[in-house]
Parts: sequence; C-alpha cells; structure tokens
Amino acid sequence: MSEKFIPPRDYDSLKTLMIARKPDLPRRLAQVAEFAVASPDELAFGTAATVAEMADVQPSTLVRFAKSLGYDGFSDLQTVFRSRLRDRWPDYDERLEALRKRSENDTHALFADFCNTAVASLRRLQDGVDPEELERAVAILAKARIIYLVAQRRAFPVAAYMAYALSKMRLPTVLVDNVASLGPEQMLAAGAEDAMVAISFTPYAPLTVEIANKAAERGVPVVAITDSAFSPLAHGAAARLDVVESDLGAFRSLSGTLCLAMALCVAAAEKKRG
Repeated sequence: MSEKFIPPRDYDSLKTLMIARKPDLPRRLAQVAEFAVASPDELAFGTAATVAEMADVQPSTLVRFAKSLGYDGFSDLQTVFRSRLRDRWPDYDERLEALRKRSENDTHALFADFCNTAVASLRRLQDGVDPEELERAVAILAKARIIYLVAQRRAFPVAAYMAYALSKMRLPTVLVDNVASLGPEQMLAAGAEDAMVAISFTPYAPLTVEIANKAAERGVPVVAITDSAFSPLAHGAAARLDVVESDLGAFRSLSGTLCLAMALCVAAAEKKRG
C-alpha cells in the first residue's frame, strides 16, 4: 500500500507543487492554480464565492482544486496562504537589529524616522479614505443602542481608546477584551439595534474575525477597520474603512488608525446629539 500524500503546510512548498502540477490539471483547475500563484493575497482572505469570481470559476472548482492537491477542502488550502502573510513579519529581535543598523544608535534619528512614518500613514489615510463609507460608519454608530468594540494584539489600544472616548461622550459601549477567554460571550447580548467596531490588520487576529463575523450573521451591523477588501472582516461588514499604516523596520504605526478612531467617535457623538 502506497503512503498517503501529505500536502504542503508552507506556502513556498505549495507554490512549487502548484507550478509542477499545473500542466497536468484540467483546464479549470489549471486556471485556479495560475490565479493562486499570481494573487496569493486575494486567495488568502477572500471567501470561496469572491475568490471563484476573481478566478472566473465556480466555487465548487476551488474545492476540486484543493482536493486535487491533497487538502481536505478549500478552507484547508486557504490556511496555507494565510500562514504566508503571518510569516512575512519578522520577530522583534530581527526588527530591533534592522533599526539598530539603520539609526546607528542615534536615538534622535530613530525618533525622526518614526515621526516621518506616522506622517506618511496620515497622508495616505487622508487621501485614501472613502467619504461614503466614513459617513455610513458614523451613521451606524450614532444609531446604535450599544457599541461593541473588538480588537486584539496590536489593534487593541485603538479599541480601548474608543471605549474611553465614546463613554466620555455618553455613548454606551462594551469593550470585548477577552479577559478569561470570554470574548465570544461578551457580545452575546448584541442585536440588530446595536453595532460593533472590529479592528484587525494583517496578520489578522482570529478571535476578532470570529467574533465580528458571528455578530454580522446575527444581524449586528459591523464597522470594520482593516487594511483591504480581502480582509476576512470585509465580507460581513456593513461599513469598511481601510487603513494601510506605514512601517519602519516592520514596526507599523498606529497613527492613521487612531486618527480615524478619534474622528469616528466625535462624529458619531455629534450625529447622535444632532
């Protein structure tokens, strides 16, 4: 009995496999392989429906393609593409070493570099924010009975700030902080008359995605603050605001995200009172 083929769990090996298998695949499966190699980010965070549309195939073709490579299904294959994005970011020792070489132990030069990075983030956000999406997000928050705020890891300070600011302006909030691993339970009372702000960027926090998508399925309007249309938060969002922060030595600024958060809080409070 031949041994069962174990599909690759890292992107580089998967890419090599797709390129090797492509000539022998049926036309539609070869089309998916070509799309996957050319657009790995889109495959990583699109839904089966959106990826199928972009690749110009049926969703069932994605499942067939995944199984032809030895995966259990499309979701199993997608995890490899998602791990590629997580692996892009170096660990903190590597980041610090890169900055040490850049600044040559000149603290003021390092400070200036971070200032310039923050300015770049703010300029990109100012030029790139969608005014209609911004107004839609403000309207959702102003109308909400309670605003639930969810973010993890690097994005958590933004949610914490919004909880502080909105509470000061007398807009009821719940910060889903996941203390004692109770994050999913903290938003169980949320309904269609409430709203949720979900904040996550590459590599996306699984808990934030899970909580936001489950809330959207239950009819809670979700305002997603994320980084692209291919974010896993995008599919269920009632409004999506993209922030692409500049980085310095892989240390990403939060300047643009906090600026956007401040504007949302103040505009929602003004609209609710007006």
